[in-house]
Amino acid sequence: MSKLEVLKKDPWYKDGLSFNCTGCGKCCTGFPGFVWVNEAEIHAMANFLKLTIDDFSKKYLRLIDGKLSLKEILPNYDCVFLDNNKCTIYPVRPTQCKTYPWWPQNLQSPSNWENEKKYCEGIDSCAPTVSLKVIEEQLQNHINGTK
Repeated sequence: MSKLEVLKKDPWYKDGLSFNCTGCGKCCTGFPGFVWVNEAEIHAMANFLKLTIDDFSKKYLRLIDGKLSLKEILPNYDCVFLDNNKCTIYPVRPTQCKTYPWWPQNLQSPSNWENEKKYCEGIDSCAPTVSLKVIEEQLQNHINGTK
């Protein structure tokens, strides 16, 4: 299933989904992965940290198959900007981070959404319901921001 196939006319989550970010930081650690960043995001993060693009790139970025990703800190695969389970660049965090958990793979099926609960305590039936409109806006932002 392609990313855009998730944006179908009558998705399984048409009545919304329960989610409220708790700020736990679990989405920023625990397993290897990539946080893809684009040029505008790199500039925003570098400016926020008062670094040159060159210094920021050397310190915080890695090149993977021709694309740029934030570095991870081993052994837990923490995002390089995670400190005490909080994002130190939260106001300028990348689109991929801003749009979690509204990623195509999480929205493909109810079972994928349920599985994501293992990694995100904010996905909870007691959490407020996020509307279809907001979910689709976030999904589209994710798709556009991670091209």
